[in-house]
Amino acid sequence: MVDSVSKRVVHDLKQRILAGDFATKRLPDEQQLSEWYQVSRSTVKRAVNRLADQGIVFRKRGAGTFINPFFLKNKSAFHYEGKNLGVTDSFQVGDSQPKSELLDYQVIVATPELQQDLFLESTDFVYQIKRLRLFDQRPIIIETGYIPIKILPALTPTVAQHSIFNYLQEIKGQSVSRSFLSISAEPSTREDQQLLNLSKTEPVGVMAGIFFLDDGTPFEVSNMRLHYQYLKYNTFVNLDQD
Repeated sequence: MVDSVSKRVVHDLKQRILAGDFATKRLPDEQQLSEWYQVSRSTVKRAVNRLADQGIVFRKRGAGTFINPFFLKNKSAFHYEGKNLGVTDSFQVGDSQPKSELLDYQVIVATPELQQDLFLESTDFVYQIKRLRLFDQRPIIIETGYIPIKILPALTPTVAQHSIFNYLQEIKGQSVSRSFLSISAEPSTREDQQLLNLSKTEPVGVMAGIFFLDDGTPFEVSNMRLHYQYLKYNTFVNLDQD
């Protein structure tokens, strides 16, 4: 009975989120939701935990629970958790370790879309970093990331040639521990063909999403274009979800 009540709350909150009922992208706190649905706070907590597990909301320590903007755009998301989570660093091609070639490094004003995804103001700046990831000199991934300058004000092009997540941990003692991604395939562009050694008829895999720090702060918006032969990704999926 208790679980069915929490499922009802999950279902209703999902519908309200998709309908755009929360203009600030922040959910009411547990006490407000408890009064709203006339259920216990423990039931509300279970419901919000389910939404977080499904990638629909995320918690920012000391600030509350927010709707994942990436879920709003895609209506779905692949939820990936781990310690100091670097997706490209997690790829394995035999015994090879990834290396990076810096293709572009710029500082730009955050676009309206980046402001929404990274919870930034119109006056905030971000790094725009494009890298080619290689395994044994084989180009595998074109990765473009956007990182708020205020989080890593001393991030240089030299640092960007290596693991930014490891640098973050060394400098600030923080880890990237959660991401919400979409995974798809699409026709390759001329740049894909040139950098990934693809023919005009060969596709690319696309992994796009948001990476979060362990305190819930959005850290990076990332777009990864993969050579289709390496779009193989293993994960555990819990089917006991609403």
